[in-house]
Parts: sequence; C-alpha cells; structure tokens
Amino acid sequence: MALTITDECINCDVCEPECPNEAIYAGDEIYEIDPDKCTECVGHYDEPQCIEVCPVDCIIVDPEHTETKEELMEKYKHLTGEV
Repeated sequence: MALTITDECINCDVCEPECPNEAIYAGDEIYEIDPDKCTECVGHYDEPQCIEVCPVDCIIVDPEHTETKEELMEKYKHLTGEV
C-alpha cells in the first residue's frame, strides 16, 4: 500500500524531508506522494515517518495502490539496490 495525502494538507513542509525514499514532493496545490517510491517506510522504519510528523493527519493509505508488506519490502529492495 502506498500512502496518499488528502486535500486537508496545509503545505507545512514537514513530511517531505522525512521520507527516506524521496517519494513526497510539492504538487500543484498540496504535497503529493509518488506511489512507485512509497514503501510506507518498510525497510527503513517501523512506522511511516510522514504520518508521524503530519500535524493535521492528512496522510492515509491510498486505496488505489494496495500492496502487502512483502511487496513493499521488495519495492524497498529495488529502490535501494538490494535486489
């Protein structure tokens, strides 16, 4: 499962630097998450760091990108070159 940012985002800039995969970027109106890079921090941390720091709780599981923990770990390995 990749994460997504809802329109409640206040563009506070705290989530972007916390993402170890550089999946978060400034979109046209709010921050967005690239589902191809988001591993929900699997392989890096126990919990998604963007959710941990978000002051308005606007980061949720993206229902359009469902993945198992195993699939997220494989994505992590691919992104970090551990494959």
